[in-house]
Amino acid sequence: MRLLILGTGGMANNHATNFAAIDGVEVVGGVDVVPERLAAFCAQHKIANQFSSIEDALAWGQFDAVANVTPDSMHYPTTMKAIAAGKHVFNEKPLATDGKLAMEMTEAMEKSGKVGMVNFTYRNSPAIQEGRKMVQAGAIGKVRHVEASYLQSWLVGNFWGDWKSESKWLWRLSTAHGSNGALGDIGIHIVDWTSYGAGADITKVFARLRTFDKAPPDNRIGEYGLDANDTVTMTVDFDNGAIGTIFATRTGAGQKDQLRLRVYGETGALEMIYDTGKSTLRACLGEDVHTAEWKDIPLQPFETNYIRFARAVREGKTIEPSFRRAANIQKVLDAAAASDHTHADETIA
Repeated sequence: MRLLILGTGGMANNHATNFAAIDGVEVVGGVDVVPERLAAFCAQHKIANQFSSIEDALAWGQFDAVANVTPDSMHYPTTMKAIAAGKHVFNEKPLATDGKLAMEMTEAMEKSGKVGMVNFTYRNSPAIQEGRKMVQAGAIGKVRHVEASYLQSWLVGNFWGDWKSESKWLWRLSTAHGSNGALGDIGIHIVDWTSYGAGADITKVFARLRTFDKAPPDNRIGEYGLDANDTVTMTVDFDNGAIGTIFATRTGAGQKDQLRLRVYGETGALEMIYDTGKSTLRACLGEDVHTAEWKDIPLQPFETNYIRFARAVREGKTIEPSFRRAANIQKVLDAAAASDHTHADETIA
């Protein structure tokens, strides 16, 4: 597979490194509207061909697939062009900024017959993979309740850098720059993680979003109006009859990058944790339920999203996480935003 990387910001380095490590994959080109950033990225990863636009890259055409790592608002127009040109696409999340556009992309991709997958990064945690298998195998009986959280701290700590002075953070706080806030940035991850790990789809949501004043007096830094939401809470219904709570924030002081999911069933419970690169799976099963004793579960190796995409292209068939999965998750986010506006439950269409 000959791969083009579209967008060369921070996350693109993960794509270049992971894809280059896969046998049979060659990263042959990079695209960015910022020449200096593009040149530095291509030099770092030894990429031969540089393009200032997706149009220029497609006119060249000497690649099989595109890794789309552009800002959220650019996913739809650039991916649609790649689909029209007959390319496989590995898209960063979110697939699009709303469910309607995401479903349009999904239908175009499925009609093309090419592979379309979305990089839900935290699917790469062995804890969520092993935990899902256990839930589906009935290890905890019928699922009754789910609780999940995604805690980041970059608005209150400088572990990841200074958000007040770096554009890679500031755009995530500004709706005018294409951000859907914490809901769209990290909420999409925890909604996917929760639904995937619990083995059930969300059918109804009641949500609250909150934006904090981060830069008095007008909550603005330079060209960036800091109006995107910083925190989201949801209560949700699942299609298997379970209910759940989901919380995501960028103000989780003391947490660098932590996703946590607890799934409670009739006969036991599981806890799946990803914490800044470390995965842990814990369980309370069988007789341990009576003493509330939790034990660590060994984790098994598995294929990352990058490896799965390369395999899907090689085999000519999309595997999960697919465009359709991402579009359905986007519908949950759309419903959460609507719920915050209406102050009412929203059913997932």
